[in-house]
Amino acid sequence: MKFFIVLLFFLQTIYAVTIKDISNVVGIRDNQLIGYGLVVGLAGSGDKSQFTMQSLQNLLRNSYIKIPASSIKSKNIAAVMVTAELPPFARQGDKIKVKISAIGDAKSIDNGELLLTQLKAVDGQVYALAQGSIVAESANPTTGFIYEGATVENEVDYSLKNEDSIKLSLLKNDAKQAYLVEKKINEFFNKPLAVAIDTRTIYVKKPQNSSIVKFLSDIQSIQLDSTFKKKIIIDVARETIIAGLDIPIGPVTVAKKDFTIRIKKSNLSETQWEDNKVNKGQDIGDNVRLENKPVAVNINNTLMNTKEVPTVSDLVRAMKVMKLPITEIIDTLKMIKELGALDVELEIRG
Repeated sequence: MKFFIVLLFFLQTIYAVTIKDISNVVGIRDNQLIGYGLVVGLAGSGDKSQFTMQSLQNLLRNSYIKIPASSIKSKNIAAVMVTAELPPFARQGDKIKVKISAIGDAKSIDNGELLLTQLKAVDGQVYALAQGSIVAESANPTTGFIYEGATVENEVDYSLKNEDSIKLSLLKNDAKQAYLVEKKINEFFNKPLAVAIDTRTIYVKKPQNSSIVKFLSDIQSIQLDSTFKKKIIIDVARETIIAGLDIPIGPVTVAKKDFTIRIKKSNLSETQWEDNKVNKGQDIGDNVRLENKPVAVNINNTLMNTKEVPTVSDLVRAMKVMKLPITEIIDTLKMIKELGALDVELEIRG
């Protein structure tokens, strides 16, 4: 059976990104954490490496149990590396996601239990403790995640309270973008507060009558021209798509073997919708109406409401409703970009 997706919209809205979308604040960043740990409870899918047995022996020794490493024959344990990102301003007691990767010859770590593992930063200090049940990746069972699997124990000493200025670092090295950001900030505050130090860095002085948090909020919400592209990250190995909720798709038609996608402006009037002359369908998004004019997605002759202008998020959800494989969704996004209907930067990760 051939499927059809038709995304209809009534009005093309103005699309602009903000300074937050294309820059970072120097000093406010994630910190990488790493640790070595043991996973237990594996159903015979663990590893037989000597260092794993030695690690288990050391663990048992800490519990006052002495046993030679050579006598440990279990296949239910695995040695792993545990990594995580400590978000900026993380506080004691916060939960963060951790990734676990086998470093021995284990076949799978799925449903294994990670024992208490210290996570350290480059300064050698312990910032979090990880423990919990692992959910392995379907494509690679020797790696997995524990969502909220680590608890923050120590905080990175950084405060904005006494700062009287900030530095913005653009994601791209571009003189035109740096000048535009400088110009937009000065126009917003009606003062020469921003100076582009180089083609990536903008120094901004805080007004005396503003708190640093409000100042930063104002700057990050300043809109820029639509020439700044947003990014969609496609991780092929993990079959994952990461995209913002507000990335629009222009009019386009993509015909493939098993389905056809058509994105176009609707010729229907508001009266036709209100008189129930058209099937208004079921909701797959936020059911937003633009001036009381619904927007629709037609999947296999079934209409589904979406947002004012069809977005990447709407399309992906619609294709998931059709139960299309993730590979088809990824190929479709690539094709739509090649056709010029998707103005973003695609980052393809192996």
